[in-house]
Amino acid sequence: MARKSKKRVSDKEIARRNIKKRKIDSDFVSNLKFLCIIAAAFVLAGIASLQLYLSSQPPIKNLEQFKPNIVTKFYSEDGEVIKTFTAYTFSKIELKDVPEELKEAIIATEDKNFYRHGGYDIFGLVRSTIQNVLAGRVVQGASTITQQLARILFLSNEKTFTRKIKELVIAARIEKTISKDQILEMYLNNVYLGSGAYGVEGAAKIYFNKHIKDCTLPELALIAGLPQAPSVYSPYNNLDLAVKRRNQVLTRMYKMRYITKDEYEKAKEAKVVLNDMPQFYTTNKAPYFCDYIMNELQKLGFEETEIIHGGYKIITTLDSKAQNAANEAVVRDLKNWGLSGDAKQAAVFSFNPTNGKILVYVGGKDYTKTQYDRVTQAVRPPGSAFKPFVYAAALEKGLSPNDFIDDMPVTIGGWSPRNYGNKYRGRIPVYSALMVSSNVCAARVIQEVGVRSVIQIARVLGIETPLEYDYTIALGSNGVKLFEFTRAYGAFANGGYVVQPYGIERVETSRGKVVYQASKTKITHQLSLKTAAEMTAMLRTVITNGTGAAANIGKPAAGKTGTTDDNKDAYFVGYTPNIVTGVWVGSDDNTVMSKGIQGGTVPAIIWKDVMKVATQPYGKLEFNYPEVVLEPFKLNSANIQIIKQGEGEEQPVEENPAEENGEKKLINPKDVINSVKSTINQGNTQQVQPLNLPAPTPQPVKTTPSQPVQMPAPSPIPMAVPESLH
Repeated sequence: MARKSKKRVSDKEIARRNIKKRKIDSDFVSNLKFLCIIAAAFVLAGIASLQLYLSSQPPIKNLEQFKPNIVTKFYSEDGEVIKTFTAYTFSKIELKDVPEELKEAIIATEDKNFYRHGGYDIFGLVRSTIQNVLAGRVVQGASTITQQLARILFLSNEKTFTRKIKELVIAARIEKTISKDQILEMYLNNVYLGSGAYGVEGAAKIYFNKHIKDCTLPELALIAGLPQAPSVYSPYNNLDLAVKRRNQVLTRMYKMRYITKDEYEKAKEAKVVLNDMPQFYTTNKAPYFCDYIMNELQKLGFEETEIIHGGYKIITTLDSKAQNAANEAVVRDLKNWGLSGDAKQAAVFSFNPTNGKILVYVGGKDYTKTQYDRVTQAVRPPGSAFKPFVYAAALEKGLSPNDFIDDMPVTIGGWSPRNYGNKYRGRIPVYSALMVSSNVCAARVIQEVGVRSVIQIARVLGIETPLEYDYTIALGSNGVKLFEFTRAYGAFANGGYVVQPYGIERVETSRGKVVYQASKTKITHQLSLKTAAEMTAMLRTVITNGTGAAANIGKPAAGKTGTTDDNKDAYFVGYTPNIVTGVWVGSDDNTVMSKGIQGGTVPAIIWKDVMKVATQPYGKLEFNYPEVVLEPFKLNSANIQIIKQGEGEEQPVEENPAEENGEKKLINPKDVINSVKSTINQGNTQQVQPLNLPAPTPQPVKTTPSQPVQMPAPSPIPMAVPESLH
């Protein structure tokens, strides 16, 4: 009996405990429910209050006649408008002329409840906020079409809580002012759709060269997918992303039963056929430069839509006259030399080496066909235009422009470079070797100073593209970007100082408030003044007597030609005291150009056409450098030989440096060695020797060839560097 009683007591105790626990749990749940109800009540009260406030907003007067002002403009430094972002479409279109499929595509993509809300979707806003918080990033938007229109017409694109509230208020007022169809019509006429297109009619013209009413379902879906990120999804910028976005729009249309499954499947497989000549090109005088500026603005913290609709006045560093000259020269000179077709391209980049201002920027000959920027994106081998960095490394180690070097075949390891036309001149001064662009002399120099020294010089002067640790870089075998390559030449013009180019001078709001002002550009001293002066003296001879004769502008200037193996790329990079300009000509598909296209032809001619205009404000300004005397040298034609591959025959020829192009030629090393041995066995007194640095300066060779090339000593060479930097 005692056991049973004890057992019953235990059971009662357990029961009491369970009842107590259930009560505690029940109380907690009740409290939690109460808190949730209170929170929900506050949220609903807040929503109700907000809706009540929004519903009490007055209409907007004269909204139907509203025409947004022209907004953001890009200006050149000399005050010319080079690009205009317009907040109004190319041609207004009425809603009845807009295809039903486009209306459905826009609504399905941007605002599926458009015809059911009052200009804002509070619950949609709450839902998207929760989704974004859970995802830790923005994965879902909440702006209705009316809110987007409010932002386009009246607000900026800053991401602030205040702006969002204003957007809701204005959206509510718009809904009270005009009908849903009028809202949709105004939106379709004013939304920015990338590549300079404003409104759906403008987009149809720019992308497809059609009226919007004539566009197909897949074309309409592509346009409808653009508002979210116009530049990102522009088919001119990224066709693959544009197609992916188009198919997302088609999927939403299918799910909302706007199109049938058959229509959906056919539209997804349709190819995109773009307009070859977009009309916006005529309104953008420097399209590649404007893209560069857009990227720079975004680095400064501006967003694309904010730039476009922000009403800013953006003053750039561009020289509009020189830019126009470059645009015309690229098209004209390529055509004159038979370089037709989309693959044949040219690029031009100019900047001021003393202050870094970008003056000319041409990324290709036709922006309407390709937006690929060959100034900052293309990596192309520069050929002999790289040689100045080899000689600069040697000058830094003590070499003199008047030292002598053997212009005779040489083998370095398994590499045997050859001169253009198999011409070899015997013993010549260093400055003459650069003037005629001798390959074997450049190879001897890099062998003596070392590959590492040359790479270090290129690096500190601003060439950031990876360089191979290989002797062949002496002849420009390694690809570079025109932007950084031209920047590096700036150190020769500016006393050894490297200046970082920039394109944005300042940014002003529509009310004239300066929100960004360019600070003093970054300047570092990387070369000695002596080296910069000597390099300039040597490179001046390239234009006056050497391979760059076609670039002579009748003013003090220096530069270097470059042509790669098989004539796939041609360069000319040159400078005056105030302007450095680099020109590249080549094929996007890496095919061979005509054999007549060399650095001393089309690139040099384009350079001349640009620099004649760009240098006009400076007159015939001299380089402000210490005097560098290049000792006169007479080349004995008897020393000139043609050593053909596998042969040892010597043929005297007349020297004509202007015909040399200095291109890189690689052949079988054994053939060169045999040819050199054969030549020596036949009594040749020229020995193949490495250059020893530093070398004593010999007396000029006193010979009397039949037609000598007399190199006069140039006048003192100045330096365009501020006194504060001396």
